[in-house]
Amino acid sequence: MDSRARNLLDEALGLDQLTQLKPPLGGKAVLIEDCVETSGSFVLHQLIKRLLTAVPNSSNVVLFLAFANPFSHYDRILRKLGCNLGAQREKGRFIFVDMLNVECPVGEEGKAGGRSGLFALFANITKVLNALPESNRKCLTIVIDDVSLMEVAAHGSSDHVLDFLHYCHTLTSDYGCSLVTLNHEDIYSSMDGLVFLKQMEYAADVLVKVEPLATGLAADVHGQFDGLQMTVLNRGSLNNRMSNFQFRIKENSVEYFYPGARA
Repeated sequence: MDSRARNLLDEALGLDQLTQLKPPLGGKAVLIEDCVETSGSFVLHQLIKRLLTAVPNSSNVVLFLAFANPFSHYDRILRKLGCNLGAQREKGRFIFVDMLNVECPVGEEGKAGGRSGLFALFANITKVLNALPESNRKCLTIVIDDVSLMEVAAHGSSDHVLDFLHYCHTLTSDYGCSLVTLNHEDIYSSMDGLVFLKQMEYAADVLVKVEPLATGLAADVHGQFDGLQMTVLNRGSLNNRMSNFQFRIKENSVEYFYPGARA
């Protein structure tokens, strides 16, 4: 596999030339959308590895809000990719917030400074940012896995989730940090759900859509699935840039390639 094939995702997200002086995602908000047939979780895993290991001795910090899985789940997967989350956590570069058993009350909106539920979570994020040296705040990336389960924690209140995400978006402009969220496109069927989805897409600087090909999936001789495609819309420049490529998930890596480029 050539180096370009390995780095198509990095190129699409602007992560192919990371340096200690360049913020990882440049203060952008990245939305990853997947569906039941094709999980986009691997994109989160690839991003975390890239942010934490691409530049030795960098100031990059990942603040991970886990609504979907415990720490052990991500640690096991990232170890296969060559990234030790336990070691990164000890260094203070991977901050894991376990939200699995947390419920976010929806009543008493706006009272007591919003010190409950999602508002308290946002206060903690701000505290983490303010604890960093001012020059390093732009090197923080907030990762949310995933938005649909955050909505469950908020007792189905999409308004509260949108408010929380809006506040996180303000951090990208106020501090220069970045935001990465994962959401499932095909779980929204009602009109309110579709509006919620479109609002998230509108607010994103980069939209990553992970979906199966219209022709269906094909397994190779090793039983690994091929025939998946990814679309990345990067609105971070004067000219919107769209990248279309396919990928193949392996045991310890992901192979990216343009349609027809892989024998």
